[in-house]
Amino acid sequence: MKATAAAFLMMVACLVGGCASKDRPRDFVPTTVRFFLESASQDGIPLTLPQSGVGLIVNARPILTEGDIVNVELVQVELGKCLFFQLSPSATRDFYRISVTHQGRRFALMIDEVAVGARRVDGPITNGVVFVFVELPEASLPALVEKLKKSSAVLQREISRKG
Repeated sequence: MKATAAAFLMMVACLVGGCASKDRPRDFVPTTVRFFLESASQDGIPLTLPQSGVGLIVNARPILTEGDIVNVELVQVELGKCLFFQLSPSATRDFYRISVTHQGRRFALMIDEVAVGARRVDGPITNGVVFVFVELPEASLPALVEKLKKSSAVLQREISRKG
């Protein structure tokens, strides 16, 4: 499984790397984003969040990837700062179906192959907006959001060129 995941990540890195013009240097390192749904059984990939130590077992196949994300923001909500992910129209439809049929389960957010957050599906998500609290130092979040925004923008341009 690890070999398959590594091969997939290399393919994504090549895809994202091939998107940039050869004339202008990149001012960021492409960042991978994966959302994984908690497994209904005990089969899957075990993850542990870095600060809380919360563990969960997720399905091997992601439900969302960086290609599904059109924007990322750092937002302040009542409980603190979190990441706001805005999904593409097709990902919004897919994620809505998942949020309806898998209420009560959690999904995990992995950035560059590291589990950094989890959220319980507490109802249908109809608007394509996903808020996730992450277990990372607050001071690192603005730079992370900028990397995610740049990676998403490059990937969305490539997707629109191919579409």
